[in-house]
Amino acid sequence: MSSTDPRSPRHIVTAIVVAHDGARWLRETLDALLRQTRPVDRVVGADNGSRDGSAALLTEALGPNAVLSLPRSTGFGEAVAEVLDRLEPAGGREWIWLLHDDCAPDARALETLLWAADQDPKAAVLGPKLRDWLDRRLLLEVGVTVDRTGRRDTGLEAREFDQGQYDGIRDVLSVSTAGMLIRRDVWDEVGGLDPFLPIFRDDLDLCWRVRSAGHRVQNVTRAVAWHAEAAHRRRRRITVSGDHPRRLDRRNAMFVVLANLPPRPLLWALLRNIAGSFFRAMLFLVAKQPANAFDEIVALGSILAHPVRMFRARRARARGRKQNHAAIRRLLTPPGAGYRRLADRVQSYLAGSGFVESAGRHHAMAAAEDGEELLTDDAGTMRRVLRNPGVLLFIALLLVTLVAERGLIGGARLGGGALVPVSGGSADLWRLYTEGYHTAGLGGDGWAPPYVAVLASLSTVLFGKTWLAVSVLLLGCVPLAGVSAYAATRSMVPGRWTRVWLASSYALLPVATGVVAAGRLGTAVVFVLLPVYAALATGILTAEPRRARRAAWALGLALAIGTAFAPLVYPLTLLLGALAALAFPRRGVGVSMAVAFGVPVALLLPWLAEVAAEPGRLLLEAGLHQPSLTDSALPAASLLLLSPGGPGMPPLWVTGGLIAACLAALLMRRNRMVIAIGWGVALFGVLVAILVSRTQVTSINGDTEAPAWPGVPLAFAATGMLVVAALTADRVAEFRAAGGLRRVAALLVVLVAFSTPLLAAGMWVTRGVPGPISGETRDVVPALVAARSTGGERTLLLRSDGGGLTFTVLSGRTPMIGEADIPTPAGPRDQVGVAAAGLVSGRGGDDARVLAAHGVRFVVVVRPVSPEVGHALDSQPALVRMSLSRDLGVWRLTQPVAVPPTPEGDPWHARWLWAQAAMVLLVLVLAAPGSRAADREVVPLELPETARELATR
Repeated sequence: MSSTDPRSPRHIVTAIVVAHDGARWLRETLDALLRQTRPVDRVVGADNGSRDGSAALLTEALGPNAVLSLPRSTGFGEAVAEVLDRLEPAGGREWIWLLHDDCAPDARALETLLWAADQDPKAAVLGPKLRDWLDRRLLLEVGVTVDRTGRRDTGLEAREFDQGQYDGIRDVLSVSTAGMLIRRDVWDEVGGLDPFLPIFRDDLDLCWRVRSAGHRVQNVTRAVAWHAEAAHRRRRRITVSGDHPRRLDRRNAMFVVLANLPPRPLLWALLRNIAGSFFRAMLFLVAKQPANAFDEIVALGSILAHPVRMFRARRARARGRKQNHAAIRRLLTPPGAGYRRLADRVQSYLAGSGFVESAGRHHAMAAAEDGEELLTDDAGTMRRVLRNPGVLLFIALLLVTLVAERGLIGGARLGGGALVPVSGGSADLWRLYTEGYHTAGLGGDGWAPPYVAVLASLSTVLFGKTWLAVSVLLLGCVPLAGVSAYAATRSMVPGRWTRVWLASSYALLPVATGVVAAGRLGTAVVFVLLPVYAALATGILTAEPRRARRAAWALGLALAIGTAFAPLVYPLTLLLGALAALAFPRRGVGVSMAVAFGVPVALLLPWLAEVAAEPGRLLLEAGLHQPSLTDSALPAASLLLLSPGGPGMPPLWVTGGLIAACLAALLMRRNRMVIAIGWGVALFGVLVAILVSRTQVTSINGDTEAPAWPGVPLAFAATGMLVVAALTADRVAEFRAAGGLRRVAALLVVLVAFSTPLLAAGMWVTRGVPGPISGETRDVVPALVAARSTGGERTLLLRSDGGGLTFTVLSGRTPMIGEADIPTPAGPRDQVGVAAAGLVSGRGGDDARVLAAHGVRFVVVVRPVSPEVGHALDSQPALVRMSLSRDLGVWRLTQPVAVPPTPEGDPWHARWLWAQAAMVLLVLVLAAPGSRAADREVVPLELPETARELATR
């Protein structure tokens, strides 16, 4: 039914155009208004103290008697109220059409809005579909809603194009005042726009009150208007308030929600806003946006500091609030959408840092260009996620890992090999790291290794579950390393499927399977972080100075974590970093490298100084150092094929395809510099691996000696080889397109290259994890001993390893991760070692007295228990056998045991921990990506096309 139909009520439309320094858009807005197919009945302009000629444009178009001049500080709602106060009400059904100076309606916009009003007599507010002023295909609004924290939600994706996917008349919570058509009687009934909201969220508040009064608010998508959003996008100065625009927007958002909600939801919304504001302020500080953090807190304070104002606002909105809240609640953003929005923001944040891709935005732009239908629902989002090669890679590697580790998952306790059986929770790890004197073992005041703090932090995030943190890092190192390699090579390697090959080959290297089988938690963490090192180092060498400096801080923090788990990482990266700085002498690179390698030193002191004082500790990693985990004579062929030896190694020919692909890259004539650098890193890693594998290393407390494991340097070597092969993939693609023998050669290279990840995955799945790691590790301290131990009593644990007996002193319980890496004072350790050797060799009772003097009450021998050892201990008069079998022997000292007192720790210990925490927080802030002024667009003074010209195409 047309608005001109005689059967419809007579519509009288009063258009009000409010201008404020909007001359660059106003001429087109007025032209669009005056060319409506359904002409307006009255037009009035209000100029709020413009200084750019806006008043003259209004006067020229509307006449001097139709323009009202107001002070510069006048808000939009006040301007509209002033106009209506001076206008006599018109007869019939009067409508007010509100227009911003930067909003140009389509020629049929008013006619369409009035037609929609005739379809539903309860429709009191109608708004057009808003598109972007510059790129007129982009959707801005098809109605707006909020969540209970005031967060505005349009329901649109970033840069979503209008393809008619939202066409129709839709009930919404709110429409913008840019193009809003509202009945005059309803305007008067609810009191119009609130003058307390001079800008931002005034439309939301008005529409909420209209709905509470029992009327409808609708968006009519057949009516179109183009909006520049000049105030929101900071395209002009805002003078209606002394507050910063963002602070004003946040304050108004909270005010509208808290003023309009019924009493019961109000309390929950208030608590959410308080907690959310402090959380967002913290995130702003981390992202180096202190001004935004300040605005967030001040906005919250301005609400809480004026309870009387809030009470008056709620009293004015009390009519119909409870009765119509059920209908309004259905239009609010559901809680689940808030979590999805948070995930999208995290993805956008990471994409802005250049580390991962923002799949949704790329898909939206590509779909609009190709004419593909946009998928804006949850199913469409999930479909796009599952089409991402990085996600598919992670899923595939995760499935391979779950099948291969089937014997480890779901066990009672993970342990074995280099991994101390996992026990305790995050609180136990924090206590171990922060205590000044350690009672574990023979006691000592040495510094706990920093990786304990890293595990404690991760365990805290994972609800205090240390076993879960260890499982994620160790058992999940293969899929984590794959995702890390895929994401980190985004800016280095072209082609997503080439990166998939690189990442899968890296994740399934023999180093990874050996890490899991032997329980090497330290190398597992480094293996995941190594691609991150490469990406951040590339950023330091190639990015603009500000981003390069942030990359330096991030690299320093990542290096500190890796060094805490495996100290060998630091000298390897330091040497490569120094060579890179010399090879690429850019301005500021030296300073950035100094930052990157200075951060680990600052964060890891004084533990790092203890490691440097004993250079052999550089070759150790987190966990136990046992001879059975390394090969004493590792052949050169094994190292050249990237196999570090030990349990869990696949056959050497599995990695043959990778080596062949890397050698084929030497035949390419392009990217010679890159190929040379990659092979240089590879050869450097192999040479260091040879040196490490030939070096005998003593454990921290001197109880075992065995060759070092060359997993870390071989991971460096593999990284260089893979980058070389991936960067020459484009040449292989050219050969494939050329046809003939070149095509055959290209296909052969591809098959050979993909054989490595496929064969490695197949072998791993078929064989499983051979151990010594196990998901059902027994308690180190027998139940018999644990039941009879009293406070402070210790247990001497003897085990056969490499043809001899090694000893460990336990403090009456199963040791926690990290305790084995705390140095024991040399004097007590040597005395107990001599006494233990004396007991096993059958010497007299003096050895038992030495053990008793150090608090040792029980002697435990774990399997295999040799008859000779059992007989020697049985022959000691100071020992009484409690239990003996092939797997376990337990003896108890008969003489009294002296429990040594626990000395006080160094008072400087706690002070340094606080300083260390402050430094970590500082590095996190400096490493975080800064803000991007994405909305601060440059607007041309004159646009080449009008809204009418674009609409008629």
